Amino acid sequence: MPNIQVTDLAGNVTTLNATTGNTLMEELRDNGYSDIEAICGGVCSCSTCHVYLEGTWPAECNARSEDENQLVTSTDYYKPNSRLSCQITVSDDMDGLAVTIAKQTY
Repeated sequence: MPNIQVTDLAGNVTTLNATTGNTLMEELRDNGYSDIEAICGGVCSCSTCHVYLEGTWPAECNARSEDENQLVTSTDYYKPNSRLSCQITVSDDMDGLAVTIAKQTY
C-alpha cells in the first residue's frame, strides 16, 4: 500500500495510504479530497481530476495518452507536469509519490 503525499488547493499537505490497482482519481475522490470533482467518473473525457506530479514522478509514471494530452493541455492551469489522475493506476512503486491538486477547469 503506497503512501502518496497530496497537496490540496488550500496548500494542506496530507498522506494518502493508497490501494494498489485503483486509479489515483478513485483514491483521491474516495478518501475525501473534495478538490477533485471527477465529473466523468474516470473515463478521460473531462479534466476535473487534474493534478501535478511533483519531483521526478512525471518521468516515472506512464506517459500521457493522446486523449489525456489533449484534455490536460487545454486547461487554464496546464503545466508540463500536469496529469489527469484518472489515467494513473496506483502501483506499489509509487510509494512516496507527491501530487498537487490543480485548480479545476470546467
